[in-house]
Amino acid sequence: MTVHRIQGSEIEYGIVVTGQPDANPVLASSRVVNAYASAQHLARRARWDFEEETPLCDARGFSIGRQTAEPGMLTNEETSMANVILTNGARLYVDHAHPEYSSPEVTSPLDVVRWEKAGELLMARAANHASHLDAGTPTAGDIVLYKNNVDNKGASYGAHENYLVQRDIPFRDLVAQLTPFFVSRQIVCGAGRVGRLADGSEAAFQISQRADYIETEVALETTVRRPIINTRDEPHADATLFRRLHVIIGDANMCETSIFMKHATTSLMLHAIETLSAPAPLVLRDPVRAVHAISHDPTLRQLVELDDGRHMTALDIQWQLFESMKAMVAAADTEADSQTEIALDRWEHLLTCLGSDPESCFGQIDWVTKLHLLNRYRDRDSLAWHDPTLQMIDLQYHDIRSERGVFNKLTQTGRVESLVTREAIEDAVTHPPTDTRAYFRGMCMNKFGHGVAAASWDSIIFDVPGRDSLLRIPTSDPHRGTREHVGRLFDDNDTIESFVAALTTA
Repeated sequence: MTVHRIQGSEIEYGIVVTGQPDANPVLASSRVVNAYASAQHLARRARWDFEEETPLCDARGFSIGRQTAEPGMLTNEETSMANVILTNGARLYVDHAHPEYSSPEVTSPLDVVRWEKAGELLMARAANHASHLDAGTPTAGDIVLYKNNVDNKGASYGAHENYLVQRDIPFRDLVAQLTPFFVSRQIVCGAGRVGRLADGSEAAFQISQRADYIETEVALETTVRRPIINTRDEPHADATLFRRLHVIIGDANMCETSIFMKHATTSLMLHAIETLSAPAPLVLRDPVRAVHAISHDPTLRQLVELDDGRHMTALDIQWQLFESMKAMVAAADTEADSQTEIALDRWEHLLTCLGSDPESCFGQIDWVTKLHLLNRYRDRDSLAWHDPTLQMIDLQYHDIRSERGVFNKLTQTGRVESLVTREAIEDAVTHPPTDTRAYFRGMCMNKFGHGVAAASWDSIIFDVPGRDSLLRIPTSDPHRGTREHVGRLFDDNDTIESFVAALTTA
């Protein structure tokens, strides 16, 4: 049993142009993406290849028609020229009204932390480039990005997770096992929010930013009628072997421990499901209501009802799931790898602390960290939850600028837990992981970017001098295209002509 599998994250960033409350967020987001491309001196702006994308295919065995689909679901249409394929294997583009960083595919939760945190550095630099490029123009204004999920005006934007899952597992089994897990997981990886309801109009603090926007149990949509379990069946891999679990219920985390635990615990659950080792699932009577109720009670005493009449807290549910995963790891024939051991140890530690002294999770769990800071201001200045000062602090917690963001200031003073070194994160800004196909994609952009006409998760399209047509190289296997597999080709070839010749004859 292991936390290792192909996985990754997608973060849409909140965006503000200072001094321009009516600024168009789509144009501002485009400024960010294009400014970063310019700063990187990209020889060519390779387009995103949408040919293999199937966003309207549902894991329950059907597809919906484009004429009935919500506009936000049509992710395989080119809607913006602001689209950059990065040398670290990631994608930077405008998604609706937000700049989005989609991480490269990695094989472990710790690597998710590394390349997601690299995305924060990259986005902060992109916003800074955009602000300086347009200085003195009518649209000038510093662009500030926030790694959060809400604007407190009724809108929410996503922090999505992706996991490669075996195709032969019935989707109904994923739904049954993961529903109580996702409903209760927020106590470990919620980002915290001042305000309840979609527009934040109810004065209070809650655990999760995403919770109030969850409206149904299972659905294909991601921008309306958001579900606990998303059914998009777009594997970006061999569809006969794999599906991609697209998770939209999570919050955008600043704490590295929360990011790690979000991916590690989900990976453990998926391994248990795939190996048919998972226990009989808990069945919640009203999962959507449970998501909201758990989020609305930071004391963690809220009870939710099960179909069998029992009542449990989110902490009870998480403890039961943890004990099951721990027992399965102990019963396995092989010794657990280091990240799996870390995940189980941290899971137990965090649940113990949440049950006895939640504040001891400061610097590890975002909502606990944020609530502690907010309560200090409330106590010092006698502030009620409706005071706008608290909403301002909430927002500044997610400001990704190193000199202004509240979380980043905590990091600089050593008050939050770091799992990955600053040097490793800095390296991941420009370099891809070496053990997935992202290595091939990133190295192609780094070494032969001038000859890449288009790319996607599933392919690279070369425009090779002397060839009459474009050349598509499929990359449907996420486990191939690694440094071990193709590193020698990059080392031995300095021109795109020789590289492609060697690649196609290998």
